[in-house]
Amino acid sequence: MQVMTETKNDDWDLVGHDWAVASLRRAVIEERVSHAYLFTGPAGVGKTALARRLAAALLCVRDDVAERPCGVCRACRRIDSGNHPDLHIVESERVGANLKIEQIRDLAHSLTMTPVEGRRQVAILKRFEEATPSAANALLKTLEEPAAGVVLAVLAREPDLLLPTIVSRCQHMPLRPLPVSTVEAALVERWHAPADHAELLAHLSRGRLGWAVRMLEDEESLARRDERLDHLNQLLSGSMIDRFAYAEELARDPIVTLETLELWIGWWRDVVMMASDTDAPLTNVDRERSLRDHARLFDLGTGVGAIKALRNALHKLQRNANKRLTLEVMMLDLPRR
Repeated sequence: MQVMTETKNDDWDLVGHDWAVASLRRAVIEERVSHAYLFTGPAGVGKTALARRLAAALLCVRDDVAERPCGVCRACRRIDSGNHPDLHIVESERVGANLKIEQIRDLAHSLTMTPVEGRRQVAILKRFEEATPSAANALLKTLEEPAAGVVLAVLAREPDLLLPTIVSRCQHMPLRPLPVSTVEAALVERWHAPADHAELLAHLSRGRLGWAVRMLEDEESLARRDERLDHLNQLLSGSMIDRFAYAEELARDPIVTLETLELWIGWWRDVVMMASDTDAPLTNVDRERSLRDHARLFDLGTGVGAIKALRNALHKLQRNANKRLTLEVMMLDLPRR
């Protein structure tokens, strides 16, 4: 979610990613927009927000192209409300589900039609790493024979999760996490978060503003995070029966699985930084005492090994490996207290 004002803004009223905004804005003004873009980066980093602002700039009807998106015309308002007929947003049913070939075929058919309100049609394909092989190949046909006036924005965590032929046919724009201080300031100034809460969420987000905003709007989010960290602490001294039982439970929900593994990776990253006595900012700033305890209990190599095991599991799960088996192998590799 991004806040929009009613005045022209060279940064498209987005927080961060200035280089990407400048590049896209220049392309819009000079009328040399590519037929397809690939926005990559971790979940919540701002891929969807940037894609929607690009769509707004392309569909805005303000006469002066340098002032697009204006934020006040009918087209801009319809994009903000999610009901512009020339903007198509395609995604799987939920995070972790498959994006299906029927969805891509329906999109391809829609894109062959004449735009309803303007000269262009824009399609945003979210989490395209979730596309089935047949869906990915169906999109490839659209990329190979782009219709005039159609702009595609393909969103994914990493380019390696997509077909190389899809990546090669898009202009790739990798988005990186923002400075923690930038996220903290935005939460306070734009979303009016209390200063202490904004500081914690900014650190926990690791520079992903969209993630931080979702956490801010979800009152139960921090409680779930605390529970999952407590589970990790218990598993470190638990039996393999306990670990396998937790793996079985975790495997039932792909969203919870991905969130938990990313949370645990952040935890062990903090432990490693504590053990190596670096000055790098911590993610879990509210649990410094527990981190110090773990840094004393586990040496540097053990912490690095835990991160490697978690990342390996995450990598396999993103490529549709067997969830329960992958998580059980990960549990074998996690350290014991």
